[in-house]
Amino acid sequence: MTYLGSYATLGLLLVVGAAAFVGAFALNRVLRPARPAEPAGKRTPYECGLDPVGGDWAQTQIRYYLYAYLYVLFAVESVFLFPWAVVFDRPGFGGPAVAEMGLFVGILALGLAYAWRRGALRWQ
Repeated sequence: MTYLGSYATLGLLLVVGAAAFVGAFALNRVLRPARPAEPAGKRTPYECGLDPVGGDWAQTQIRYYLYAYLYVLFAVESVFLFPWAVVFDRPGFGGPAVAEMGLFVGILALGLAYAWRRGALRWQ
């Protein structure tokens, strides 16, 4: 395949993808049932017929965000740790690979120890 042929293939793929996208939306528009009329109270805050009582302010606990952040942090650690563990026994890996992963896990452990020491993990 020539150099420009590769671009032609890519262009054809983009055109077919765009046509499939537009075609799916057009087919949806043609085949859908008629839009039903909205009930009288559909756009009110409560559809059960009760009028809202009280204000709309609600306090959110920041602790949930902290636990979610810590979960994401350690989930990302596992994303790096599992592939490293799979290829660790191959030739060419050894002391430097262990040192790099030890440094990575050590930095995360220091961050966790800091959060623990500051009381961020204590539910009050």
